[in-house]
Amino acid sequence: MLVAFSVAPAVADETGSVAAAVARAIAIVRDSGLPNRTSSMFTEIEGEWDEVMAVVKAACDAVAEVSPRVGLVLKADIRAGYAGQLTAKVDRIEALLDAQL
Repeated sequence: MLVAFSVAPAVADETGSVAAAVARAIAIVRDSGLPNRTSSMFTEIEGEWDEVMAVVKAACDAVAEVSPRVGLVLKADIRAGYAGQLTAKVDRIEALLDAQL
């Protein structure tokens, strides 16, 4: 499965930023060993249901350590029998775009 998620504290730090708390969550994802990537809005992670959801939970728990309230946005693509889709889905679109140009 592929999961795109965004986790952030509901309470910003004294500078008005949530970056330090978000970095804690992203470190959990990167340390998981699962394929992942982070953009300005979401972190994507790929793996089996239980392992991906465990990482999402751990990321939320890391943010909860510094905030009394945590917001989570999550979208999942659950497709049995497919792996490597974190890059393959984008590669297919890029190939179609290249063919059109």
